Amino acid sequence: MTLTDSRHPLLSVLTPALRQWALDQAPMVQLAAGQQVFRPGEQCLGLPLVVEGSVRVQMTGCSGNEIVLYRIGNADVCTLSIGCLMAVHAYRAEAVVEEPTSALMLSAALFDQLMASSAAFRREVMAAYGRRLDRLMLVIEEVAFKRLDSRLAKWLTERAGQSPLAVTHQAVAVELGTAREVISRLLKDFENAGLVALARGSIHVVNADQLRRIAQRDEH
Repeated sequence: MTLTDSRHPLLSVLTPALRQWALDQAPMVQLAAGQQVFRPGEQCLGLPLVVEGSVRVQMTGCSGNEIVLYRIGNADVCTLSIGCLMAVHAYRAEAVVEEPTSALMLSAALFDQLMASSAAFRREVMAAYGRRLDRLMLVIEEVAFKRLDSRLAKWLTERAGQSPLAVTHQAVAVELGTAREVISRLLKDFENAGLVALARGSIHVVNADQLRRIAQRDEH
């Protein structure tokens, strides 16, 4: 493995010699779509650095409802893995590969060595952790304090340019942390109001302006 393989920004802060040493210790793994990277209760064995692809991190509640916490792309760091490595505790969520993914795997020992050896690496890890924590707080705020119809309208307007959306009601429910039945009811209400058109496995945004107004209700 050469320096040209260090396409992840977390490694770019290392000195050339330390970066090459780290790359020599970190295997590149190929993850298939649908593969589970980690699950609740498992100990963290290392830090996955996605070079290409996408991994979804989500939680499942006692009710069985799921919510997406965040995604790990090729410029992101897995916040849960960092927390588990530093606190030496087990995962409380699961990570599932969304599309074929290539990732460098930093073992727990390698992560500890880099944290101890490079101030720049430590700063970048903590900065990435802080950025993700800030976004997670926004997720919590939305789930706890915003109406679900507003959140659904916001989710749809953010993706209006990709319409029709090839997505199931269950997938939308996971994104928003609620039950499929609730999403189906709200989407039907939106359809009756002429805001969307529904078909099996797809949602077509018909009136993005009105959806945007619904999304902004909680902001006033």
